[in-house]
Amino acid sequence: MTTLRIEGVAASYDGRPVLHGLDLQVPSGSTTAILGPSGCGKTTLLRVIAGFQPADEGTVTLGDTVVVGPGRWVAPERRGIGYVAQEGNLFPHLTVGQNVSYGLPRAARRAGERVSELLELVGLTPDLAARRPDQLSGGQQQRVALARALARKPTLVLLDEPFSSLDAGLRATTREAVSDALAHEDVTVVLVTHDQAEALSFADQVAIMHEGRFSQVGTPSQVYATPTDRHAAAFLGDAVFLRGRADGTSVVTALGTLPVHQPAPAGTVDVLLRPEQIQLRTMSPGTPCAEVVSTTYFGHDALVALRLQADRTVVTARVNGHEVPPAGSIVGLSVVGQARAFAG
Repeated sequence: MTTLRIEGVAASYDGRPVLHGLDLQVPSGSTTAILGPSGCGKTTLLRVIAGFQPADEGTVTLGDTVVVGPGRWVAPERRGIGYVAQEGNLFPHLTVGQNVSYGLPRAARRAGERVSELLELVGLTPDLAARRPDQLSGGQQQRVALARALARKPTLVLLDEPFSSLDAGLRATTREAVSDALAHEDVTVVLVTHDQAEALSFADQVAIMHEGRFSQVGTPSQVYATPTDRHAAAFLGDAVFLRGRADGTSVVTALGTLPVHQPAPAGTVDVLLRPEQIQLRTMSPGTPCAEVVSTTYFGHDALVALRLQADRTVVTARVNGHEVPPAGSIVGLSVVGQARAFAG
């Protein structure tokens, strides 16, 4: 197993700075998701790690080996890295088996070593080895691409938005199969994605990237429940922001006086809640009230837009799909858990 360490990495593209002094450590055998919008530098960082693009500054270390650094650059084929691109990039003129064994020593390719084992590892049957890539579904192609990446027993696997082209159902099953295969091989993994749910469910660590910098790095629960700034809060899941007045351990808002996660500076603040923290309840004296503006139904749950009677602010609550109130109705509200306060 191999720990990946990124220290002070900066890089540019066509003369334009893209990465700005990035620091990140991916512990051996773990998975880190680099999460951010298109154009924030995610893929550029992956290309620097893989050796497809030079860094302007900083170092990249795999285990005990510096592969990027001042006067130091190790060729991609000598880094022991497996790479799975967004579209899989299988060779269309080769069979599945030939794609999987591509890059192995010639004798191993002739013997068909590891092909059946790897196909089974990624949830495919060995009989698919004789097919061409165009005879497979998108999800099957991505699994073959992973099998090819694992064939040479890499110490680090890089996944560049490998599930984004798949439909929702296929994405979930393929992601699960890929996760199981990577865990079985016990490799270190870096996933690049713009899908928040994918990052939270797939990774041990999430690094949120914004304009070529990491705005926050932590476990999935840390970055979701305790974001360090408004950008991280708004990007990672649905966010509800209210104005409030903080007084140390609590903040007064249109939804009542709420406890805050950590001491907040006195004065006006922006208050973060997640929609699942806002609960609908029967109206009673002293309970904050709101009018139901609209609902967005997903089956298992729904998002309810609510206009607060106290200050006309519109907030969003997440409710059970069987408990969706009609538009125009007046409901009581309560908040569970702690709020997060940011200086206003």
